Amino acid sequence: MKNDHLDVDRLQAELLAAIEPHVPFDGWSEPAFKAAVADLGVDPGLARVVCPRGAVDLAVAYHRAGDRAMEAAIAAADFTGFKFRDKIAAAVRLRLEVADREMVRRGAALFALPQHAATGSKLIWETTDRIWRALGDTSEDFNWYTKRMTLSGVYSATVLFWLGDESEDHRETREFLDHRIDNVMQFEKVKGKVMGLPLVKDFLGSLRAPTAPDLPGRTGGDK
Repeated sequence: MKNDHLDVDRLQAELLAAIEPHVPFDGWSEPAFKAAVADLGVDPGLARVVCPRGAVDLAVAYHRAGDRAMEAAIAAADFTGFKFRDKIAAAVRLRLEVADREMVRRGAALFALPQHAATGSKLIWETTDRIWRALGDTSEDFNWYTKRMTLSGVYSATVLFWLGDESEDHRETREFLDHRIDNVMQFEKVKGKVMGLPLVKDFLGSLRAPTAPDLPGRTGGDK
């Protein structure tokens, strides 16, 4: 590969493709990153310009690529006749379907490390934000936070369950997800009652969703 220009997005995509065969064996690790750089034939210094954190940046890129694939799948899906809770469940299932379980397993191990936990949490928040927006959510008040907070918990728990699910066609994961979605619906009912209290309504009514592109859930940034 020639190093006479720097197309960051293209080079990152090429590095991601190059590291994927190594991840099941070495994880999202420095050895895997160096192997990808060697396989691609790119200058190591140039690779570091694109991915300063090495494999960590590629793990982030892998997750976000999955989010984009999920958005495309949601856009192409026919949700006619679906209740909203079923749309949410379907969206989470679509996100799992576009992912490779071993790649996600290795990513979960990476983002469980203390130094990468914040990045992992941000990625989960981004995923749930993309789900809500793909399903037509336009909230800009405190509901923006509560919807993403509750779905983040559902998504995280479902992914962990899915990683260990050996049932046919992941049937047990679907059942687990349905139960978690029911919990979200119960939360929404309780939230509606709490919002009827004057002081709570006044306080929460003053909250607004963040607008800066680098805040959680605003997926324009890549940090």
